[in-house]
Order: sequence, then C-alpha cells, then structure tokens
Amino acid sequence: MGFLDNSSTTVDAILTKKGRELLARGRNEFKISKFALADDEIDYTLWDVTNSLGSNYYGAVIENMPLIEAVPDENQVMRYKLTTLPKNTAKMPILELTTTSMNFKKAGVKQTITPNTRNASDATLGYTFVLHNSDSCRMMVSAGGEVSAQGATIPTFIGDDDRKNSITVVAKAVDLIARTLSSDINTQLTIVGNETGATYTIPITISADVPVNVTTE
Repeated sequence: MGFLDNSSTTVDAILTKKGRELLARGRNEFKISKFALADDEIDYTLWDVTNSLGSNYYGAVIENMPLIEAVPDENQVMRYKLTTLPKNTAKMPILELTTTSMNFKKAGVKQTITPNTRNASDATLGYTFVLHNSDSCRMMVSAGGEVSAQGATIPTFIGDDDRKNSITVVAKAVDLIARTLSSDINTQLTIVGNETGATYTIPITISADVPVNVTTE
C-alpha cells in the first residue's frame, strides 16, 4: 500500500490473491492483524545539513518528494522495512552466512544453514526460513527446536506465485536435503531475523539426478 500524496491520509491498498479470496467469502475472515512500514522511496542522501534556512529545513527535499503508490509486485516493494531497535543502536543488524549460494549435485545431499546476526541479536526468537520452492528440498529444524514452528506465516514479499510451493520454518538453524528431481530447479531461501528484521536471500540450485543406463545381454 502507499499514500497517494502528502496532503491527506488516504491510503491506496491492493490486496493479494489470498486477501481477495478471504474478502470475497463474506465470512468476516479478512482481518488486518499486522502490518509493516517501509521507506523504499526515500533517498536519505538528500538530507541537507547545509540548508541556509536552518535545521527545520534539512529534510525539506525529502518531505516534499512524491510517495510511491501501491504496487502489486511484492518482490519490488517493502524491501526496506522499518523496524524497532534498542535505543542507542548505532548500526543496522546484518545477517551473515558462511555461503552466498548453494548447489546440490544429487538427491539426499544435506546442507546446514546457521545464520548469525551482526550488530544485534536474534538469539531468543531465532529466524524465519522461507524455502520458495519446496519441490527442490526438504527443510528441517537443525537447531533451536524450542522456537521452531513448521507452517509458520509466510512473508508476503515472496509473491503469490512462490507462495503456493513454499515452506516456512522458524528455528535457529535448518537442514536442507535435496529431493530426487527429473530436471534442475533454481529457487531461493530467504532468512529473516525474528527480532531484528534483518533479511538475507540465498540462491539455490538443485541438479537433476543423472539416469543410470542398464544394459543386459
């Protein structure tokens, strides 16, 4: 959703396919219980501390920029969500992983993903792991079982197309185990810190199993 202009509080909202489905049922199932805010359209380099009119005008250019309207492509909006961090936080949380991509050469291969949050901590609530295409791998809790919850809410940013095949697990670490495939699959694993909101997305490639030719005499 997005504000139409800077002079009113009117909000232009576009529902997802799931939202339209719930609204169409007419059973009072469509209820907004949570929402997120983002500042995708803000260019903070325009903050001008040299403005001759004084400190009240340092952000004048930013405040008068047009704000984006609602965009139905969830992969293109809400990429820079606002989050609440402890007072005196000087640096934004960043997720760190030992790998920037994953490649499974054959079925049954297991890889463990253990994120770490720099500049803050997600140690209490762990992380939300979203495997965009569950046809590619099995995803299981590796550590942090006390906070795990398979079938947890899927973040909206992955889009409606990926949502139908995705799987979500909340944990401190997960295992990915490649499935038996007849053709290669390219997908993604998105990780979100449940306390900090820090996000990291890893591209994943799972190779198809090579058929074995058996000859008999």
